[in-house]
Amino acid sequence: METEMHSAKTIGGYIPLELSKGESYYPDLIALNTGRNALEYVLRTRKYSSIYLPYYTCEVLLEPLKKLNVQYHFYHIDEDLDPVIDFEIGERCCLLYTNYFGLKTETVKRLTKKIKNLIIDNAQAFFCKPINDCDTFYSCRKFFGVPDGAYLNISSTLGLNLKQDQSIDRFSHLIKSIDINIEEGYTDYIENNKQLCNNEIKRMSALTETILASIDYDKYAETRRKNFVYLNEHLGRENILRLNFSGEDVPMVYPLLIENPSAKQQLIDQKIFVATYWPNVYEWAHVDSYEYFLAKHLVSLPIDHRYNLADMKVIVNALKSLI
Repeated sequence: METEMHSAKTIGGYIPLELSKGESYYPDLIALNTGRNALEYVLRTRKYSSIYLPYYTCEVLLEPLKKLNVQYHFYHIDEDLDPVIDFEIGERCCLLYTNYFGLKTETVKRLTKKIKNLIIDNAQAFFCKPINDCDTFYSCRKFFGVPDGAYLNISSTLGLNLKQDQSIDRFSHLIKSIDINIEEGYTDYIENNKQLCNNEIKRMSALTETILASIDYDKYAETRRKNFVYLNEHLGRENILRLNFSGEDVPMVYPLLIENPSAKQQLIDQKIFVATYWPNVYEWAHVDSYEYFLAKHLVSLPIDHRYNLADMKVIVNALKSLI
């Protein structure tokens, strides 16, 4: 009697974490461990020697530039968050543009027709599909409860045999957010951010892949749109920032730009947590620059899938005395 041997898959044992088995949102893109490593992948593939970055962006993007000795220069954005390109982009030089808050897709489309060596940072625009032949990267943590993860759209690859990352030691803040509360997990969240620094390029972890394949993307996107529209209906008149929101956009936050620089802290005091994009801008940009004004005055109101219109009403009521 022959006994069939099973060596590739373990059968039996305890029941693992239960997650629904679905599809990832970007099955055809390269799944990596972090957005900054996705940028490094592009720089290594294209062999760029210099790059233009917006003053108004996250400092973690400097990490791969310093690692690869890529020279970097800053450029300004205007009041529509469009790039002010008053410089020449050489053959081995590139320009990185951020799709701010997931609301600048039309600018992205326009830039792809004008600029050859273009990199699009879609960290704030997860649902914005990449444009053919335009190097584009995404960060999953900005939109979903995952410890890491990034996607990259690029027409050629490095041909590296990448190791797969492991996220088990970067998961505690997510567990605490469920089992205790989000505030108790915040210290772990900050520690997780530190652990993501200076990592080598790896494939996305199995844990992150599994979580991302369990998400109802259509539902999450629609919730963001509804919450954004509600806030815009009630706050749009007070918003200094000119917003060009289309039905296709899936914003990351509602970016409310107001004169009151203390509004952010006053909201935080009411347990409405808003991030600053980005504190490093205070060091990079001149105090009189538009970028400095954005970093100081822009209030990034949460609109994600955890919240409904009743929550948006709470935010609006909290802001009534501040604007």
